[in-house]
Amino acid sequence: MPGTDESSPAPPAPAVYLITGIQASGKSTVAQALAERLPRSAHVRGDVYRRFVVNGREDMSPDPTPEAVEQLRLRHRLAARTADAYADAGFTAVVQDVVLGEMLPYLIGEIRTDPLYVVVLAPSREAVARRESARTKKAYGTFTVADLDIGLRDNTPPLGLWLDTSDLTVSETVDEILVRARPFGR
Repeated sequence: MPGTDESSPAPPAPAVYLITGIQASGKSTVAQALAERLPRSAHVRGDVYRRFVVNGREDMSPDPTPEAVEQLRLRHRLAARTADAYADAGFTAVVQDVVLGEMLPYLIGEIRTDPLYVVVLAPSREAVARRESARTKKAYGTFTVADLDIGLRDNTPPLGLWLDTSDLTVSETVDEILVRARPFGR
């Protein structure tokens, strides 16, 4: 057939990458850089679903209300459905959000696309504090870096690839993900 190269490799199958970590761990930057390296991709920012709520929003806090937890679950379900829709259309979706504790297995269970890659960015508290102080956008409201770091390290199941990105550049982090991430077994 004219104009086609029979020896060209097939494009990679659509997938979902879930990138999580605490605030200021580099999720947004790494997710965008990863999506830019993939041939057909979409970056799904989980926090956008929280911001869609105009009235009645209840944000997470160290002692969340049942409604805040339900709204977080809704946010994760919407991100999962969006990622699956992109994958169904032939895109690899890179989902990025703060997903800690019991919410990590919950969100993994909501994503139906296979393969699914789960990546947890886990820089040191000191690295996060440095990054946070250098940003114009301040992520920490009712939480401290220590609060969320404890939530990550002590309360989040060790699922997927955990990367200490304290001393890695964004490009090096993406390299590590592309080389070391393995499909999440279900």
